[in-house]
Amino acid sequence: MSTCTGTAKFASSPLSFSKSGITTCSSLLHELQEIWDEIGESDKERDEMLLHLEHECLDIYRRKVETSKRCKADLQLSLAEAKAEIAELASSLGERISLPQYEKMEGNLMDQISVINPTLENLRMLKHGRVRELSKLQLQIAQIFAEIAGNDQALNPDDIQVDELVLTTKKLGELNSQLLELQSEKNFRLQKVNSHITAIHKLSVVMSLDFKRIMAEIHPSLTDSPTGQTKCISNEILARLASEVNSLIQKKQGRLEIVQDIGRALIELWNLMDTPIEEQKRFDHVTHLITSTVDDVVRQECLSVKVIEQAEAEVARLSILKASKMKELIFKRQNELEEIYRGVHMDVDGEKAREILVNLMETGSVDLPDLLSSMEEQIANAIEQAQTRKDILDKVVKWKHASEEEIWLDEYERDDNRYNAGRGAHKNLKRAEKARTLVSKIPSLVENLTAKVKAWEVEKGMPFLYDRAPLLRTLEEFNILQQEKEEEKRRYREQKKLQDQLAAEQEALFGSKPSIRKPLGVSNTTPNSRRHGISGGRERRESSKAIPINYVALSKDD
Repeated sequence: MSTCTGTAKFASSPLSFSKSGITTCSSLLHELQEIWDEIGESDKERDEMLLHLEHECLDIYRRKVETSKRCKADLQLSLAEAKAEIAELASSLGERISLPQYEKMEGNLMDQISVINPTLENLRMLKHGRVRELSKLQLQIAQIFAEIAGNDQALNPDDIQVDELVLTTKKLGELNSQLLELQSEKNFRLQKVNSHITAIHKLSVVMSLDFKRIMAEIHPSLTDSPTGQTKCISNEILARLASEVNSLIQKKQGRLEIVQDIGRALIELWNLMDTPIEEQKRFDHVTHLITSTVDDVVRQECLSVKVIEQAEAEVARLSILKASKMKELIFKRQNELEEIYRGVHMDVDGEKAREILVNLMETGSVDLPDLLSSMEEQIANAIEQAQTRKDILDKVVKWKHASEEEIWLDEYERDDNRYNAGRGAHKNLKRAEKARTLVSKIPSLVENLTAKVKAWEVEKGMPFLYDRAPLLRTLEEFNILQQEKEEEKRRYREQKKLQDQLAAEQEALFGSKPSIRKPLGVSNTTPNSRRHGISGGRERRESSKAIPINYVALSKDD
């Protein structure tokens, strides 16, 4: 560029160069003439030498002209290349650049180049910055793609190739959007990975498993390593984590079922053997899981192998004790069975049942566990039968109570001192009123009870026994006794009426009131005291003894 600059100056001032050149040439030519004169050169030789000098001067001029032309061409080429580069940079960067029309401007090529160079440098700097930004974005995108693909190798930034023909802000925005999407995808995958890791940790704590070993087997990056390695988020790792979680859940479910079965077995053995509460408390952590679901079980090591083995050992120990106490348990179950039957007034021959049990156990014709299981089934059947009798028995209790109140009311109304004021007289009055109301309901009670018993016998196909006696027959006898009682009361009222008439006539004739005797054939014993239905002789005697002599109350007739 310096040679081109000197040549341009030489070419731009030819006149000044010619005057000085001419002066110098004239001086040199004059000196040369003097030398030639002294030498004695011929005119011909002088002309040849001058011609030669002229040719050499022309050659120098020609070379200078060629050099200047080449310099001009280089400057024009540089200007053109600069314009082309500006256009290319503007196109790749997506920038709109307005350049001046140099052809219409005054100034030489150097001036034009000096004007265009700042724009070119700015575009080159902008390109360099844009390439750096795009390279950084592409590197981040490639790294996330590699993480999703499961590629653990670190990427070399020099391997990232940026398309320098497309460096627009649009391209930059697209890469930023893609990076944001990938970062969101990465965060989502990290959340899933952390969620799976948390689930595996919780399951490991519950079952006392080696959490770090499980994580290391899936992928080394999932452990808390000091190298700061990023957790792997590939599809394969996510699938393996999900599979491990499902596998551990299944294992937890299986262990929970084992513990629940053991817990139920423990409770059954404890109930059979009357195990003390303090001893049972040692396995509360097992029995508390019987009603738990998989999600409810979160306590540390509650489903560990150690806990299961300890509980199984306890079941085995209790099973051995159970075998030694099986006979005692069988007789205990027999007592429970008899209590259930007696509670609902069902016939049971306890002595004969015990003889059969003793015979079976002594002969060994049946296994003791099977026999105990049979007793359990009998107890369950007895409870079921008791439930079917409950409604009828409740009505029998009401009927018995009403009958007892009727007996008390009859005796109370025959008491001549019932009007005397005394201790408890007002209570007897209230009881008498309630008793009359209750006695009035006896016919409907008996009728409903009879209908219930008949329906039960039709459904079961057997008679309803109450303390070994058919309840339906007892109700029929009660109805007959009620009819006899009503007939006896009617005769008693008629005889009393006749006695009152006789006494009135005697008073009119003799002027005095004779003592009234009780009608012949009438005693204090009523049909109520002769009942053999729902209450036996012993119950009637106890009922009579329980009634105080001084009970008084007003009857409806009074």
